[in-house]
Amino acid sequence: MRWENLAADGTGRAREAALFGADAVTTRTFDSPEFRGITFHEVRARSIVNRVPGASRMPFEWTVNPYRGCSHACVYCFARKTHSYLDLDTGLDFDSQIVVKVNAPDLLRRQLASPRWQGEHIAMGTNVDCYQRAEGRYHLMPGIISALGEHANPFSILTKGTLILRDLDLLRQAARVCEVGISVSVGFTDRELWRTVEPGTPAPERRLGVVRTLTEHGIGCGVLMAPVIPFLGDHPDQLRATVRAIAASGATSVTPLVLHLRPGAREWFMSWLAHHHPHLVRRYERLYAEGAYAPKWYQRRITRQVHELAEEFGIGPSRPGTARRLPVVPPQAEPPHAEATQLTLL
Repeated sequence: MRWENLAADGTGRAREAALFGADAVTTRTFDSPEFRGITFHEVRARSIVNRVPGASRMPFEWTVNPYRGCSHACVYCFARKTHSYLDLDTGLDFDSQIVVKVNAPDLLRRQLASPRWQGEHIAMGTNVDCYQRAEGRYHLMPGIISALGEHANPFSILTKGTLILRDLDLLRQAARVCEVGISVSVGFTDRELWRTVEPGTPAPERRLGVVRTLTEHGIGCGVLMAPVIPFLGDHPDQLRATVRAIAASGATSVTPLVLHLRPGAREWFMSWLAHHHPHLVRRYERLYAEGAYAPKWYQRRITRQVHELAEEFGIGPSRPGTARRLPVVPPQAEPPHAEATQLTLL
């Protein structure tokens, strides 16, 4: 395994820069049922605050990702490509070889305390889920949330995990001193589709239970309705059922996002599709013939349908102080080693 990555220097050229040395890696496996088949690579990262590439359309500039790889095993996950930078495959290795940045809370606290840090918004869960199964063992998020709260640093979290409720008190404390935005990802409520396409995630109704609990405790929570999967989750009846369930959870907003298939994710998803729905392969090849994103006419149609349903079921626009909504338009493809573009603080 290669524990080096590429980072961009000030001129935009690529240079070799180790994020962590091979001598700092400890590999562990655990025999408990929830971790069986998963290998954890514990590393001491050199930096934890990542700058979002300038070409991105995301409404934030900085992210924190305490993990790489994700046991949620979503077949469409756009972050799969990042595992190839470590000489791991973007399929099963991404699902089962998890990199854990064990020093993330301490490193973040030190970086937030630097006089060079200006207190910008930090987003989490935008690459892989920070509340995936590993978090139940490593407990990195309580320290991260505490550090952000201590510095009154605004932040947001996107997750499919129910484990976020463990940190409810910490989130409420942080929300008293800074902006805290929470979004839960629920692209559909079809249980058969969920079992095959998101096999390692909590069921959609459990995720909507997270929305309900957060809202009841005064933390507004939006839903990123992602992904809407063409020909499998986009029937008008499916969209209606999903938006109705989102509305019933008390979500402050719903933002649809159509499936996009970047390199790494595309190959794995298409292999899954050929196995489970071979009759759809040609339709997908035509729909995604121009690249990673579905045609704009298709995206607009889904967005219009979801917004009309949201209005019907009474999901209003976000208000000041409620959850920060993620954009409808997905980010542009990142440079090959975007995650390694680090904030260097003295």
